[in-house]
Amino acid sequence: MANNTTNILIVGVGGQGTLLASRVLAQAAVDLGHDVKVSEIHGMAQRGGSVVSQVRYGPKVFSPIIKKGEADVVMAFEKLEAARYLPFLRKDGLIIINTDKIDPLPVMSGELRYPEKLEEKIAGVVTKTVALDATGIAEKCGTSKAANIVLVGLVGRTLGMPLDSLTEAIRGLVPAKAIDINIKALNEGWNYVDKVSINIGIE
Repeated sequence: MANNTTNILIVGVGGQGTLLASRVLAQAAVDLGHDVKVSEIHGMAQRGGSVVSQVRYGPKVFSPIIKKGEADVVMAFEKLEAARYLPFLRKDGLIIINTDKIDPLPVMSGELRYPEKLEEKIAGVVTKTVALDATGIAEKCGTSKAANIVLVGLVGRTLGMPLDSLTEAIRGLVPAKAIDINIKALNEGWNYVDKVSINIGIE
């Protein structure tokens, strides 16, 4: 962490809930008394294009922008997006990858092939790599759409955020009918940390 500021880069494609994930983490950080800055880049979300959210929090944060090599955590909702934004991760940073695979337009059109074994290749160069089927975990909670909150739980615990703060952020940000499923997904992500064999702490 640079100057006591925590930098979280959240990347995915349109429809995966990256923006909600950033808002939950940001709200939890605000409730803990941090200064928080959030930046969202929507790209061609309606066509499955990249969506990027940046969350920075600490005693005093002056800019919402995370520069290359400065992200403490890269939270990737899709494997290709993880590879695309790997240069933003700082040395000894943590990358969390949902093993979901969503073909971009060039792959769907047959122009390009989706790269194979991306998570294994990333793990070969980033010591702190966690790859998990967040979508599958979310499906067991009631909906695959809660994969974003599974990842929030994992990241929140890694960063030392209290579970209660994340839970209250979800209660304030998701529709009432979706609260229970999202809280279940949050807890699944939180508890997933116990299954990770490497030390993923970033302190």
